[in-house]
Amino acid sequence: RQSGRRYNLFLKQRLRIDKRHQSKDSIFFRDGVRRIDFVLSYVDDLNKEWEKKLERRKEFESNLQKAGLELETEDKKESEDGKICFVKIHAPWEVLITYAEVLNIKVPIKENDIPSMVENPLDCMLAPFRLPEKVMHPEPDYFTAPFSKEKQELYLINDESTFFSPSMRNRIVNYILTRCPYGTEEGKKKFGIKRLLNNGTYSAAYPLHDCQYWKKANDPNCDNERYTLYMEWARFLRFYKEQPLDLIRKYYGEKIGIYFAWLGFYTEMLFLAAVVGLICFLYGLFTMDENMSSKEICDPAIGGEIIMCPLCDRECEYWRLNTTCVSSEYSHLFDNVATLFFAIFMGIWVTLFLEFWKRRQARLKYEWDLVDFEEEQQQLQLRPEYEAKCTQKKKNPVTQEMEPYLPITSQAMRFCISGTTVLFWVSLIIASMIAVIVYRLAVYAAFASLMENTQTLQPISGLLTPQLATSVTASCLNFVIIMILNFLYERIAIWITDMEIPRTHMEYENRLTMKMFLFQFVNYYSSCFYVAFFKGKFVGYPGAYTYMFNRWRNEECDPAGCLIELTTQLTIVMAGKQIWGNIQEAIVPWICNWWGRRKARNNPENLYSRWEQDHDLQTFGALGLFYEYLEMVIQFGFITLFVASFPLAPLLALMNNILEIRVDSWKLTTQYRRPVAAKAHSIGVWQEILNGMAILSVVTNAFIVAFTSDMIPRLVFYYAYSENEDSPMSGYINNSLSVFQISDFPDRNKPKLNPENFVICRYRDYRYPPDHERRYLHTMQFWHILAAKLAFIIIMEHVVFIVKFFVAWMIPDVPADVKAKIKREKYLTQKILHEYELEKLKERLCQGDKRATEKEFIATEGRMELSRAM
Repeated sequence: RQSGRRYNLFLKQRLRIDKRHQSKDSIFFRDGVRRIDFVLSYVDDLNKEWEKKLERRKEFESNLQKAGLELETEDKKESEDGKICFVKIHAPWEVLITYAEVLNIKVPIKENDIPSMVENPLDCMLAPFRLPEKVMHPEPDYFTAPFSKEKQELYLINDESTFFSPSMRNRIVNYILTRCPYGTEEGKKKFGIKRLLNNGTYSAAYPLHDCQYWKKANDPNCDNERYTLYMEWARFLRFYKEQPLDLIRKYYGEKIGIYFAWLGFYTEMLFLAAVVGLICFLYGLFTMDENMSSKEICDPAIGGEIIMCPLCDRECEYWRLNTTCVSSEYSHLFDNVATLFFAIFMGIWVTLFLEFWKRRQARLKYEWDLVDFEEEQQQLQLRPEYEAKCTQKKKNPVTQEMEPYLPITSQAMRFCISGTTVLFWVSLIIASMIAVIVYRLAVYAAFASLMENTQTLQPISGLLTPQLATSVTASCLNFVIIMILNFLYERIAIWITDMEIPRTHMEYENRLTMKMFLFQFVNYYSSCFYVAFFKGKFVGYPGAYTYMFNRWRNEECDPAGCLIELTTQLTIVMAGKQIWGNIQEAIVPWICNWWGRRKARNNPENLYSRWEQDHDLQTFGALGLFYEYLEMVIQFGFITLFVASFPLAPLLALMNNILEIRVDSWKLTTQYRRPVAAKAHSIGVWQEILNGMAILSVVTNAFIVAFTSDMIPRLVFYYAYSENEDSPMSGYINNSLSVFQISDFPDRNKPKLNPENFVICRYRDYRYPPDHERRYLHTMQFWHILAAKLAFIIIMEHVVFIVKFFVAWMIPDVPADVKAKIKREKYLTQKILHEYELEKLKERLCQGDKRATEKEFIATEGRMELSRAM
């Protein structure tokens, strides 16, 4: 049987080779002239809906041809598995120029004569990081103007087949595909390739890559841009090189280009933050031995003699303070004077990053001809789904044309359902966080009793305190819950956004972005907010502890402070997310593609067509960039909102982003079908989200320094309560611990055992001792520290905000040279257009056109003079 199958396969391949001698790894129709701009695929199997799908395809393809597109079908017998048919689409010149005018596509009219920027004297030092000029600037710089069919001779049309780039061509074809009708079903007019993909009429729709990524195409007409991108950009060994942004924009479109420009700029700016954060960390490392607090905790004569109150009720025993010696030493790495400096520095850094990005974005808008790009041209066009689902129409007050609309009652009902769903899922996150807190409280007692009673844990118990053990396990559990909720909510967010039926593409993206970001914000940051601002703040004191649900005693901070636990939480969630994200982005698509191509690897290359190769790749959906931005914005939150607790966070983010750029470029170039080109002049609503997080980060870091770290209590002790002039911080630990009389323990809290018959124990708070008339009430020092904390928050916030707003005011959003170039280009473009109109008018006068009057000629010349004057 096997030999029979092999023989049949041999005959099939022989037949195909005889039929087509040339390689099918081509981007042209069979005539070798017409370029394939788009490919549709479908599975031709005889199931119950076969006839309905066949009818839809016939109608749809007939309407595509009526729209002027040319089609060529590859029979399923020609495909690898003998089941998939491919419809190749070519847009002829007449279609391209028609829709180029509709989409307001800018095309070259004259080579740019504005001199380039003055060379940087540091260019020779930056040479190792540069790419070849041909890669960085694949096309000359031109003055451009929106295309008009009536002015074709004005544009630099050397070759009609290459005048519109492949990305422009696939954008035009995609515009037609999304609006082409295919019939009427249930009394409603149906149209658009997206709906046909959803109901299974077609299995895929995609533009082609121009060649294989690992080698150049045999066709001399192929630009081999994919190969260039892979060799110069997508390989990890090129991580130190700049990105070929112009080539990325040319091949993938402006929307993807602006993402990689932003990611690259963000990574460059992280370098400064990472260096400063590393210096602050090294300061903490080198001053560990000088930290008086950890010295006193580790000293057997001080920390060894301080008996601490039990960490849990009944089961836990009394313990000596010096058992937390190692953790107190490590906490100094992050809880020191440099923490305050770094928190202030990051508040200013984030402003510099956002302001300089605006300038970089303005330069890209000029270089990529996006200055006059209006969102209406692409983003504000009605979504086909909106047009299909909204049956009622009303007159647009601007265009005075009838257009579909959604009644206000329907909108209100949909928003209510949407809002309720979002609130439910946010509540679910909060409930899961409370569950993790309950877990912390429940296992805390177990860890505390285990580590005090089990001799096997003694070698590591110095570092692995009950607080740290609870924090690590809870952080890991929290991370797993975060990933599960993310997986579920992503699908819910898309469903409820679709249900709202947003009117435009921009509305759709903005609504989905806000839903996803709100959820991710609560999901990722809630545990960090709990550790930073709630843990250890509402504990009570021995004999009057605070309980959650009247059952679980609230957990205390480590005697060395809560900051080390926030650092642990931040490190696990941030590092875990980045590692998991890279696995999802790189390994999963590679495995899927490897599995999909396993049969094709056994066949000759000339039988494995370009459209089949791309069909076997993964789909880079409409929300592909959305998830990339979301991942980076969540990371941005980690390195800004809680950076005071972990100065190494920017360094971790920098290393991740260097990898992220190459992983994103590699998967886009090698593992995904070519996305449809789309325009964008900015990062959109993400800019506002980043601005909001930048402002919030100042507040959170001020609160972390004030309430989570021990800096303010130490400063108050240093200046107001120290009694040793030679060593002002001596006695701080004893001063920060209050005294409790063991006989005052109620039965609920009292430990079962007290073998050494201790009379008193210590706890972390500022309260009067048991022999004082105001026993166990807060001391004046507590109120002094609280006042100092509040004063510090107000002062730090005002100082940082003043500096932030001053820096933002000082740095203009658009560089002066870019403003001048924009004005120069506008002037020259208008001059060229006016001269063209004048020449056309002269021709009409010479030809005796009666409509071309002398007054019209004078008016045109006058307009040119006015333009020069302006």
